[in-house]
Amino acid sequence: MTLQHEIVGNAMQMAVVSLQPGRTVYCEAGKFLFKTANVTMETRLSGPSGGGGQPQAGAGGTGGASGAGGGMGGMLRQAMGTAMQVGQRALAGESLAFQYFTSTGGEGTVGFAGVLPGEMRALELDGTRAWFAEKDAFVAAESTVEFGIAFQGGRTGRSGGEGFVLEKFTGRGTVIIAGAGNFIDLNPADFGGRVDVDTGCVVAFEEGIQYGVQRVGGLNRQGVMNAVFGGEGLSLATLEGNGRVILQSLTIESLANALRKAQGGDKQGPTGGLFSTNAG
Repeated sequence: MTLQHEIVGNAMQMAVVSLQPGRTVYCEAGKFLFKTANVTMETRLSGPSGGGGQPQAGAGGTGGASGAGGGMGGMLRQAMGTAMQVGQRALAGESLAFQYFTSTGGEGTVGFAGVLPGEMRALELDGTRAWFAEKDAFVAAESTVEFGIAFQGGRTGRSGGEGFVLEKFTGRGTVIIAGAGNFIDLNPADFGGRVDVDTGCVVAFEEGIQYGVQRVGGLNRQGVMNAVFGGEGLSLATLEGNGRVILQSLTIESLANALRKAQGGDKQGPTGGLFSTNAG
């Protein structure tokens, strides 16, 4: 059953979720806004079980020894699994903990929001396709949705900037993401099979879309002009295939540069491209 929710607001949206009794939703630490009194809140290091109910760690007190693996061995495997999840999130620069919300004694309400001015979007996973999203896009999801980290390795990762670390969502249920500015939905198949975009504009895409990074032009006069004066640096993200892609109109880098400029601290210079000297 689809998670009941409403996305409200304009420039800074938030998601208001209606929780049925016994149903659990979780969010990244720092994305919670408010809840009704009949909704319990618990912070855990472990990700969701994906089995449709409660979080993995500490779910139940007496059944652990009789579960899969059982006894001390089962507890050790669970602890090691949690440590690996936390280690992956730390390496990716994500929040180390999740907050879980469960409604008790009737329907409850919980509110969530992103951290930047922009839109939110609810994605419905049916178990057949995963979704990938930019770092920090995740806001909240049902406990039946698994949150993971995907690393873009090799040349793609090193040159792709925001594309090096991606959030991955699998399972069944609703996941809510957020981005900066306005969203646009497109399918590369409608544009000849491929679109090239600024690496910071990619919010999310379905499994089956091939993500890559290409150099902006060749090592010639026009390529140098693109890199130095175009404001895009040396690389663009490429998205190929047949599937949904969500892009955002505002990048974190452009927002940071605008704020620095407004504060008199703009160090980008007249070119705005390869010779940018800002640390962010």
